Amino acid sequence: MNHNTTFSDYVVRLRGFIRYCATADEALESLGGELEASFQQFAMELFALQFVQVPAYRKFCEARKVTPEIVRQWQDIPAMPTAGFKELELTSIPSEERVRVFHSSGTTEQRPSRHFHSEESISGYESSLIPAFKAHLLPEEDGAELELIVLTPPPHLVPNSSLVHMFETVGREFGFRSSYFTGEIGLDGAWSLEVEKTRGLLNEAIMANRPVLLLGTAFSFVHLVDGLGERNITLKLPVGSRVMETGGYKGRSRSMPKEELHRLISKYLHVPAERIVCEYGMSELSSQAYDLRVPGAKSQVQSLRRVFHFPPWTRVQIVSPETGREVKEGETGLIRIFDLANVRSVMAIQAEDLGVRRGDGFELIGRAAMAESRGCSLMSL
Repeated sequence: MNHNTTFSDYVVRLRGFIRYCATADEALESLGGELEASFQQFAMELFALQFVQVPAYRKFCEARKVTPEIVRQWQDIPAMPTAGFKELELTSIPSEERVRVFHSSGTTEQRPSRHFHSEESISGYESSLIPAFKAHLLPEEDGAELELIVLTPPPHLVPNSSLVHMFETVGREFGFRSSYFTGEIGLDGAWSLEVEKTRGLLNEAIMANRPVLLLGTAFSFVHLVDGLGERNITLKLPVGSRVMETGGYKGRSRSMPKEELHRLISKYLHVPAERIVCEYGMSELSSQAYDLRVPGAKSQVQSLRRVFHFPPWTRVQIVSPETGREVKEGETGLIRIFDLANVRSVMAIQAEDLGVRRGDGFELIGRAAMAESRGCSLMSL
């Protein structure tokens, strides 16, 4: 390990690694050993940097008697519970260089997580999200033939939302024919959807026979299908349309099983299940996981078994909440993520979500019971 590595040096080499992985794409399986060695090197260097430069994380590690000198593999790097981002300043960025802070979603009564960013770290965040998004939602094209409709409030209304920043970045990067945000914020601060505005934009796309990329949280799609159902309206989006739905802001919306939501999206928008992609991300991370790739003309038919995978610069473990050790294949545990793109905060994150281990991916179960109190106890310094 090079102990003289700086964050700037690290970021330059990491971007090269991300570009290499994005270019290799389909050939990645044959590069397993090479990728693992590269990930190991990057992870060990980043842990050493963060141990020195993030005081709260160093204290967390020292309380567990873990230092860079004794860690031999990335799996042993201490993972900070997401609750730590609510209580601590987990950043190496000086206050005068902070240009953005992303907050976790939740009610106004809850203290949000805080993920601080500089201009450099925001750029790194975007360098991670762009190739992964393209691989899963735009595998054989850019956005030139698509209309982009985002079912969230626009960026200027929610500057602390990492999800909306992601959608804004996607809109800027891929050259869509046009892009719109159709969400709004109520007087109570809750997000809602302008159903009539959304329906009008979708009708315009249908009349012009232009495929649509719809992005939003699960709750925003519940609002949309409920609104269409109440009006007894069914829309037939043009061939090539696709949907990406994710968790995120917990607004006021009835709960609905994912399978039922996808069935209703297909019913009211005529988007087939294989073109509905789920994303898993958090404000505390800089990389995202996806459960499907939109099929293209050159791609083979894929199974609709929904297993989330992160890109090669991120690793995931499913661990026992009792022992902290990785569970066996097919068993349920807490999701633990090692994100190399989380350069200026903490790479190793212990999430409060449950998942089932499926190879190097996972099936998402949902939030663990008593996650907040468990996170605080795990974080005790």
